[in-house]
Amino acid sequence: MDKIRRKDPRPIELAVKEYIKEMKLAAGLNNQRIFKAWDEVSGAAKWTSARFFRDGVLYITLTSSVARNQLTYRLDAIVKAINDALMKDELFVKDDPRSRLVTRIVLK
Repeated sequence: MDKIRRKDPRPIELAVKEYIKEMKLAAGLNNQRIFKAWDEVSGAAKWTSARFFRDGVLYITLTSSVARNQLTYRLDAIVKAINDALMKDELFVKDDPRSRLVTRIVLK
């Protein structure tokens, strides 16, 4: 691993972003940001038992059939709200080729 070396001072935000890229942490951190956005946007965090994200699809396992039924009618709005939240999130790495926004949600 090459050490990041700079002689000139720079803001900590830039150093953190470079560290995340250098250590290839962006995809995992982005998944956590997506899961957090789901919890905040959907309002179904207490009924969510499992989360999985792959290729733009967010898979959610819910423990409540009532919550699943109610969320089914709002999926398009939830996808848009999650992506809006991610674009505003300072910690979401937008320029990583392995990172994607949510294109679809599958409820189980």
